[in-house]
Amino acid sequence: MAEVEIGIGKSGRRAYGFDDIAIVPSRRTRDPEDVDISWEIDAFKFELPLMASAMDGVVSPATAIEVGHLGGVGVLNLEGLWTRYEDPEPLLKEISELDPEKATQRMQEIYSEPIKLELVTERIRQVKAAGVVTSASVTPQKTKFMAKAILDADLDLLVIQGTVVSAEHVSKTAEPLNLKKFIREFDIPIIVGGCASYQAALHLMRTGAAGVLVGVGPGNACTTRGVLGLGVPQATAIADAAGARMRHLDETGVYVHVIADGGMSRGGEIAKAIACGADAVMVGSPLASAYEAPGRGYHWGMATFHPTLPRGARVKVSQRGSLREILVGPAHENDGRMNLFGALRTSMATCGYETVKEFQKAEVMVAPALQTEGKALQAAQHVGMGH
Repeated sequence: MAEVEIGIGKSGRRAYGFDDIAIVPSRRTRDPEDVDISWEIDAFKFELPLMASAMDGVVSPATAIEVGHLGGVGVLNLEGLWTRYEDPEPLLKEISELDPEKATQRMQEIYSEPIKLELVTERIRQVKAAGVVTSASVTPQKTKFMAKAILDADLDLLVIQGTVVSAEHVSKTAEPLNLKKFIREFDIPIIVGGCASYQAALHLMRTGAAGVLVGVGPGNACTTRGVLGLGVPQATAIADAAGARMRHLDETGVYVHVIADGGMSRGGEIAKAIACGADAVMVGSPLASAYEAPGRGYHWGMATFHPTLPRGARVKVSQRGSLREILVGPAHENDGRMNLFGALRTSMATCGYETVKEFQKAEVMVAPALQTEGKALQAAQHVGMGH
C-alpha cells in the first residue's frame, strides 16, 4: 500500500476506521434464516461470534451465564471487583453514582484492594456450574500469579489481555511472561491481545495462541489514544491481522482466530468487522447498556483505575434493554444498537453470504459519505443515524 508523506523524512500508510468504509452488496441475496453466524474456536462452538468484554461494568458471573445461554461467551475480568471483594455490588452501585470529577480517583482507591486467589477459583466455578463455556481475562503481569487458581477452577478459555500485548516484551527490572512457553505448557486454549498491526498479530500467532484480539484504543471508555498517542483504526487493523492469519496458516497449517476488540456500538460496525476479516467480535459498551449489566448504565475500561496512569474513563451508556434484546432482539430502536447479531445475519443475507468465513470475502470500499449522505434530517433531529 502506498505511503503518504507526513513531512520530510516521515511517511505513513493511510488507515481506515469503520466509519470510513462500506460493505458492497453483491449480485446474490439470501434468506436471513438460512445464514449461519456460529463460531468455533478450539473445541468450543458458539451460536454467536461474540465475546463479552472483560470489564466490570459489563461482565459479572451472572451476566457471563446469561451471555452463555444466549449463544456467546462472557469474559470475566479476574483482576476486577469480583476477585477483590466477596460482595462487590455496593461498590458497583457507588461507582455508578460518583460525580465525574471524582470518579477516577475513587475507583483507584476501590481497586487498590488486593486480588484474592480463592475468589478467582470461586467465580469461575460459579459460571461453570451453570453449564456454559467459561472464559476469563488476566494481564500478562498477573498471569503466573493466578495460573494455579485458574487451572483449579477448570476454566475453558483464558484471555491474556492488555492495552498492547507483544510476543517480545523486554524488561531490565523483572522477568517478563514468556508467552510462547506459557501457552505451550498451559492446559487450556489461550487468546492473546491486543494488537493492531500485521507484524504484531503474526508474532502473537506464532506463540501458539488460539486467537488474537485486535484493537488498541477504539473502545468507548478507552483513552489510550489520547493518553499515549497509540492506535490503528479498526478496519485497517483487522484487515492487517487477517493477512497475518493467512500467512501463519500457509506457514503452519494452523488457523488462528482474529477477534475484533472494540469500536463497535452498532450492528453495522460488527458486520464491517467481519467483512474486514474478523472471526468474532469482543464488545463492551453495547452490553453495558443492558438492564442486567453490573455497571447500572455506566461503563469503564480495564485501565480506568490504573494507580499511576489511568487510560480509561467512566462513561454513561444508559440502559436500553435486556441482554437478549441487545444481542438477538427484537429491537425497539432504529439506530442499530439493538439486535446486534440479527443485524449481522441480515447484512450477510443481503450480501448473499451463508457463513461468517464466507462473509470475510465481502467487497468493501472507502466510503466516508456513508454516514451522512441523505441523512441531514436525522442528524438535525438526533434520531436514527444522527442519534
